[in-house]
Amino acid sequence: MNYHKRFRVKPGSRVSLKHHDPADTADLKDKAEAERRLQRTIGKLAAEQDKLYAQNTWAVLIIIQAMDAAGKDSLIKHVMSGINPQGCEVFSFKAPSDEELDHDYLWRSVHALPERGRLGIHNRSYYEEVLVVRVHPGFLARQRLPNAKPGPDLWAQRFREMNHFERYLVDNGTLVLKFFLNVSRDEQRRRFLQRLDQPEKTWKFNAADIGERAVWDDYIAAYTDMLGATSTKWAPWHIIPADHKWFTRLAVAEIIADALRRLKLSYPAVSKTQRAALLELRAALVKGAKGTGSKKR
Repeated sequence: MNYHKRFRVKPGSRVSLKHHDPADTADLKDKAEAERRLQRTIGKLAAEQDKLYAQNTWAVLIIIQAMDAAGKDSLIKHVMSGINPQGCEVFSFKAPSDEELDHDYLWRSVHALPERGRLGIHNRSYYEEVLVVRVHPGFLARQRLPNAKPGPDLWAQRFREMNHFERYLVDNGTLVLKFFLNVSRDEQRRRFLQRLDQPEKTWKFNAADIGERAVWDDYIAAYTDMLGATSTKWAPWHIIPADHKWFTRLAVAEIIADALRRLKLSYPAVSKTQRAALLELRAALVKGAKGTGSKKR
């Protein structure tokens, strides 16, 4: 099944998350089969990433947004487990520092963009500026912007800026893939309880996350507007069901692997002149090896 088409937000469409089932597993009912497919897909992803690194033409930016406990960290851990760490980097964006607040809201993301040949993952991103800042408008005051007032005009302005920024990235050789992990409120509650009940997961628990559940509907409204306004032809959003982590991982992995395949990546070609020079070097190495036999004692 083509998960890219199934879960992609069509540019210009109106989004209603009520029509996206967080427990959807598409064509799969068997967790074991999903794991087998995931391992095959990770192999394909690793092969494409190796060519991405060698060709050094494209960069890949993967943006992951979600409500708390949707599985962002475990997704990154499992999907990226088989690729070359030299060609991949992960940035987890927390509350902005004082230095970051003294710059525009895109500044810290620009500093974390992947280089050509590399795959960069942003765990949360500049989209927090139209999500958490919208739900908690008091955060906007810390940015000390002239004449900035929370409201529809500001969010629409930022949607335009984000679309233009991603257009610029794509035009300059960065593939942008965006994923919203759509977890249900009940499943989030179950995972919070799991963090409290299992000692090895308690470190993940943050009491502030419980307070965010009180404004769940506000977040859903913010995500709804953001997904509809910033899913573009050049940088589409994918709404990924997140109640079953085994399916979430497979769907994201297959979408990334398919997107890399469509770039038609290849290893750098060797010219005739380069080939001739390499053959001469090979001959010299072979000759040197024959002349360095070890003496018996």
